[in-house]
Amino acid sequence: MFSVTVRDHMMIAHSLRGEVFGPAQRLHGATYVVDATFRRAEVDADGVVVDIGRAAEALRAVVGQLSYRNLDDEADLAGMNTTTEALARVVADRLAERARAGDLGDSASEIEGLVVTLRESHVAWASYERPL
Repeated sequence: MFSVTVRDHMMIAHSLRGEVFGPAQRLHGATYVVDATFRRAEVDADGVVVDIGRAAEALRAVVGQLSYRNLDDEADLAGMNTTTEALARVVADRLAERARAGDLGDSASEIEGLVVTLRESHVAWASYERPL
């Protein structure tokens, strides 16, 4: 299996519901390093998994929809506890939509899987993996 990873970051504000989150139940900020890894069994005719430039642009667009926002106020996230795990899934699903829409180029249709990892710090991160 071949893979290509692109990286970006996002800064968000949110609060988390549930006593398990202690002080994070109050509004607070988080800065995530966001990695998106695209996987496929074989490279395309050009010898690549995905066009890195297009993948980076797609990731930038997706995190741009979330960055510098209070996620508690975002209608499409209403009712969601925006944990790191949940946000990894949101980013992965939105990237998958862009791939299906052709934003990653024609050969991206052969991408088999996508893993999105949100790094809260150098010691804590969460990932979501999905087929494409």
